[in-house]
Amino acid sequence: MILITGATGLVGRHLIRRLMQESLPTRVLLPERRMRRLPWDRADPQAPELLVGSVLDEEAFFRAVTGCHAVIHLESAQWWGRRRDLERVELAGARALAAVARAARVGRIITVSHLGAAPSSAFALHRVKGEVEDLLRNSGVAYTVIRSGIIFAPDDAFINHVASMLRINPAFFLMPGHGEVVLHPIYIDDLVEAIYRSLDRVRLVDSIVEIGGPEYVSLRDLILTIMRVTGMRRPVIAVPPYLLRWITSVYSRILPRSLMTAQWLDILAANRTAPLGGTYDYFGFQPRRFEDTLLRYLPQRAHFMGLLRDSFRPRPRHS
Repeated sequence: MILITGATGLVGRHLIRRLMQESLPTRVLLPERRMRRLPWDRADPQAPELLVGSVLDEEAFFRAVTGCHAVIHLESAQWWGRRRDLERVELAGARALAAVARAARVGRIITVSHLGAAPSSAFALHRVKGEVEDLLRNSGVAYTVIRSGIIFAPDDAFINHVASMLRINPAFFLMPGHGEVVLHPIYIDDLVEAIYRSLDRVRLVDSIVEIGGPEYVSLRDLILTIMRVTGMRRPVIAVPPYLLRWITSVYSRILPRSLMTAQWLDILAANRTAPLGGTYDYFGFQPRRFEDTLLRYLPQRAHFMGLLRDSFRPRPRHS
């Protein structure tokens, strides 16, 4: 039995579908409100077992991990949470996971982190992710940490938000800094495949691995690629990151959600790359190319509707 936390998030919902295809017995821990609209068919015979609770409720968490040989920990407040949510959900959740997994004699914890994660980082997202890694590494339970580059997907909250910002502003696009930061995007299906294969990779036990796609992309090139794929060409204006952070903080007070969040800017604060052959070396397959994959779905998406949906949706509660 495999327990998955954060099963309705971007990585979680894609991973659930992959595990259902393989008919692996899975269990998910979700607050009751998240069970009202599940991203999979709960009537499917391969659908995961549902348990009500959260990672912050240690009693429910212990019930969920009991009988599981592995926990894939994906619970996160990365995109929509405030800084205090990062610390409350991610750090408190990791502490609870370490305690209940040790008590229930779980075989291994697998989690997804970020390239650049470090407890000493000056950026909140990377610092919290680094502290979570430290907690799991010292938990007394076998672990595998997969540090990934920025994830892109038909339903992601990064590439789609760049496209939405292009759609709403036909005059220009505000770019943090001069676009020299180098990113290492990886497609969601490739990350999910890596997580799935890690279940059987004994050599990955008690290790941290770093993976990305088959190419490095600067921020400026990433923006220009999205413009080229969608046909929404705009002048790109370099703006100091601290000014964009101020604009973001003001914008987030007006609307429930801001497309460009503080965590979004943390990701773009420094180079975030892994060895180009990492995915093949660790997991035995070649990941998809960035622009070729975007061409399959990005031009067909309704970016203005996505903008309205994401900007006015209530901020999620983590309980």
